[in-house]
Amino acid sequence: MLTWFLCCLVCLSGIASWYGKPFHGRKTASGSVYNMHKLVVAHRWLPFGTKLRLRNLRNTKECIVTVVDRGPFKEGRILDVSLGTAKALGFVKEGLTEIRADEI
Repeated sequence: MLTWFLCCLVCLSGIASWYGKPFHGRKTASGSVYNMHKLVVAHRWLPFGTKLRLRNLRNTKECIVTVVDRGPFKEGRILDVSLGTAKALGFVKEGLTEIRADEI
């Protein structure tokens, strides 16, 4: 007998910002040590360890990240990303960008 399971994957879009040096080396909400050079993000409610494919909607650059922290705490933003992620997505100078995040 074949059983099918319906899986609910998350798809988000909105504004992301990045955070770096002041938090580098400090513990995250998940208990891991924050490394601003890794491809990691903070999200308000996604479980720690969730993998997301991020796409910068302004330049189409993509990367895969892991949720390791809680945030952002600024209204109107859906993710805080590490400096490494901001570099991979090409928005370090701008500080903010419009993204799409798909759970994988």
